Amino acid sequence: MRILFGIIAIVIYSGITVYLGLNLRAWLLSIEVYRWPYLFWGFLFLISFGFIIGKMHKVLTPFSVLGSYWMFFLEYGLMLCIMANLVVLFTPLSVKVVGTGAIGLLLVLLIIGTYFAYTPVVRHATIEMDKPGEDMRVVMASDFHLGLLSGKRHLEKFVDLSNEQQPDLVLLAGDIVDDSPQRFINTGMGDVMKNLQSTYGVYGVLGNHEHYGKEIAAFRQAMQDAHVQILVDETILIANRLYLTGREDVTNKKRLPISALQPDEKELPWLMMNHTPNDLDEPANAGVDLHVSGHTHKGQMWPNHYITQKVFELDYGYRQKVDMHALVSSGFGFWGPPTRIGSQSELWVIDITFSK
Repeated sequence: MRILFGIIAIVIYSGITVYLGLNLRAWLLSIEVYRWPYLFWGFLFLISFGFIIGKMHKVLTPFSVLGSYWMFFLEYGLMLCIMANLVVLFTPLSVKVVGTGAIGLLLVLLIIGTYFAYTPVVRHATIEMDKPGEDMRVVMASDFHLGLLSGKRHLEKFVDLSNEQQPDLVLLAGDIVDDSPQRFINTGMGDVMKNLQSTYGVYGVLGNHEHYGKEIAAFRQAMQDAHVQILVDETILIANRLYLTGREDVTNKKRLPISALQPDEKELPWLMMNHTPNDLDEPANAGVDLHVSGHTHKGQMWPNHYITQKVFELDYGYRQKVDMHALVSSGFGFWGPPTRIGSQSELWVIDITFSK
């Protein structure tokens, strides 16, 4: 059955690629620059499957880049082609005029999306816990997808922005690397990560992409070398001030229930990192005070956020559920195309005050 669904998906995907190719061909013909049809269609299909081809060998890495950008053109190109076809059909405007306008708009969206992807912002939230404690500041970020397109320079931006906040705690809520940690290791990103400053340290959890890479041992070692403690279904006491739990990602069906991660002392604040915000009821009922997640990217590119809003109870931002404060970040990096429309790369500064 999986093979059948796979074949159907490839057929549909290839059909969309052909549709986009026919529209591009029509525009190129209108401006009289269409040449070499076999080369045109061959290159188009190589790009459309570039994301897969690029993973076959290091020499083919450029195809990964082309395949990543293709995801952007696939989504917005499809929408623009449909609209352009309707305009040409129902108005006297020519293919040349409409096609040129569509290509121009696509390039504008690409520029805007690239800016929002590579220009992170700092967002703030202030919460009050009904527990004893001293005020503290937490920096939280997720979904860096460090690798080919989200690289060392982007990580340096995070380190600089985080250090400017003078945090007591830094939390990295999963998908820190994009599948494999090898590019993180080989390009010296760990040396950049070491520069993160906080009173009580830097902590992280696994996301679904660390599981996809199937190099968790190497990832954890790389994080340890970068002075980041990865918590995998464990709860630790930090400076006798708070408990911090790092949940295994839901990708691991054998992860422990929250009941097995309960802290010993109920009076101290209990913070939890859980990459995928698939269930907020369980931590809220267990007594978690602050629950932070990522994963959703806020859809990353409009209008995908309408899908994430349907899938997750909280797909972005802050919400209080019972006595638990929940926060979901859209991520500091991106997956696939290095573009964001309707979202922006970000880190969160969470100022916690205590009522007792």
